[in-house]
Amino acid sequence: MHLVLFIIFAGFCLAGAINLLLQSHPINSALSLIVVMSSLAVLYLLLGAEFLAIAQIIVYAGAIMVLFTFVVMLLNVGTEEKTHGSKVAKAVGFPAAAVVLAVIATVVLQAQKQLGAVILGDSLTTTQDLSRVLFRDMLLPFELTSVLILIAILGAVALARKEGHS
Repeated sequence: MHLVLFIIFAGFCLAGAINLLLQSHPINSALSLIVVMSSLAVLYLLLGAEFLAIAQIIVYAGAIMVLFTFVVMLLNVGTEEKTHGSKVAKAVGFPAAAVVLAVIATVVLQAQKQLGAVILGDSLTTTQDLSRVLFRDMLLPFELTSVLILIAILGAVALARKEGHS
């Protein structure tokens, strides 16, 4: 059953990512990204990482995507112009992508031979342990991230403001 669910939601994730790239309107791309983030949350659930799945939904599919759509609507971006791209980029890009994939496959296969079987540890990290690390040990980076997101919102508002309107 896990394998069937994995295949289904991995397919949704890939389809959403491909649709994200093919869309010409930014709002449709943002909706495709929500599909990708939600599918990733289900994949986290299948791995037994409930906290990550809920955080994925709340933080990424919820807050970040609302921020993206807010910025896109605030900037009033129209449809994207389609170009045929550079012939040089296509001629170099496809072989380069094949080489990168071959290198990654080689590294993974070599690491698999050297590492052997992976064994899970006996200890499980609870949500209480995770929250202790996040809100006590890593409080400063956590708060700096929220300030950084606030600065990004203010920058988008400043960019979107029309000249002459004070």
